[in-house]
Amino acid sequence: MTDDTTDARAPRRMRTDARRNVEALLEAAKTVFVTSGVDAPAKEITDLAGVGVGTLYRHFPQRSDLIKAVIEREIDACADAAPALAASHEPGVALAQWLDRLAAFVATKRGFAAALHSGDPAYDGLSGYLLDKLGPALASLLDTAAASGAVRAGISPRDLLYAVAKLCAPLPGEQSDYGRRMVALLVDGLRSADAQR
Repeated sequence: MTDDTTDARAPRRMRTDARRNVEALLEAAKTVFVTSGVDAPAKEITDLAGVGVGTLYRHFPQRSDLIKAVIEREIDACADAAPALAASHEPGVALAQWLDRLAAFVATKRGFAAALHSGDPAYDGLSGYLLDKLGPALASLLDTAAASGAVRAGISPRDLLYAVAKLCAPLPGEQSDYGRRMVALLVDGLRSADAQR
């Protein structure tokens, strides 16, 4: 005899076509949110994704569900990039490239700022999610770079994450690459005295 309650509670696996639709929607939403803002019409997103509006609402019933999913996906991609960069570059270069990628992510998040600071409880966990995912990725890169002598020791991953976020805050009259240029200056300042010779 099988336990039907156990079967009922087991999460259903998403079909391949449904997974593909979700990925297309997230990629399209990311693009549309950056160019048109988070209040862009759903049709603009679905047209770019190549799916119907019903598919969007089936997977993301509320706009906040879609915004949160896009941000979490970008956080995950940034965290996942750390081991790949570490495997293919010298420690100091891997750290610099990862911080540049983080700066690019923070810069594209500007379009999300109004939604994230709206007080909507749907976004309450995003700050913790970001620190939980990006903190260990950055710590690993920092530890390896410090052990190699590329950067000075004792740099806090949390402090560095906050520094990048502050440096990438939009300034009136500055181009979109301003934050990334400021992060590049910060990376220069992280180098150990030995690495600067």
